[in-house]
This record gives sequence, C-alpha cells and structure tokens, in this order.
Amino acid sequence: MREFGRAVKFLLFSISAGLIQIGSFALMNELLHWPYWICYLVALVLSVLWNFTLNRKFTFRSAANVPIAMLKVAAYYAVFTPLSTLLEHVLTDSLLWNEYLVTGINMVLNFLTEFLYQRFFVFGKSIDTAKKENLDETHTD
Repeated sequence: MREFGRAVKFLLFSISAGLIQIGSFALMNELLHWPYWICYLVALVLSVLWNFTLNRKFTFRSAANVPIAMLKVAAYYAVFTPLSTLLEHVLTDSLLWNEYLVTGINMVLNFLTEFLYQRFFVFGKSIDTAKKENLDETHTD
C-alpha cells in the first residue's frame, strides 16, 4: 500500500508540474513572444524543479544530498528529452500520428520512467530517511 501511495502522490505532483509547464510556456510564448525553444526549455526546467522538490520532500521523504539527486534527475532528462523528441518527430512527421496523441504517449512514458528512475535510482537508498520534524511545517511548544 505504501508504494501505491507513493505512486499516487507522484502522479498528483506530476500533474501539477504539467500545469506549471503549460502555464509558464503559455505566458512566455503569448505575452513575451520569446522564441519557442526558450519558452519550452524554461517551462520544462520550472516543472522539473517543482516536481523534484515536492517528490523529494513528500513522496520519497528523502534526506539525500540535494545537489547529487538533482544531477541524477538532470541526467534522466538529458536522455529522456532527446529520445522523446525523436519519438515525437517519427510518430508525427513520418507516420502522421496525431500530435496530441503522441504528446500524451510521451507524457505517460515520462511519468512511468521518471517514477521508476527516481524511486530506485535517485532516492532508492534514501527513501523515508528525512526526519518527520523536518517535513512538518508546524512546530509544537
């Protein structure tokens, strides 16, 4: 049951990160009229930082070294981003699949692979190592 709960938390935080990515992309694209790649990259970084921070603290409750954990997540995205971009290109441009269907497939692949990557590689040895008092924002006198 504990792992199911982790998966549900990860899903909810991933949805919130997706909303941050879409919202920040739209703001930069529509209001600032920045080039597409800058909007995409900044929005992706914001969503990854949001997702990482919430999942480290609440989903995996890890006291792991934050810079090292962040580098591991960056390594994941250094592989996932070009591969998913290539997959999206092949499926939409070569095989003429619907762009929204392919984006949905990539989002599901990202969710599944990132959860497993963070669960077993990034936080695997440090799950539930953060002290409860460090996680709670309320203090008792």
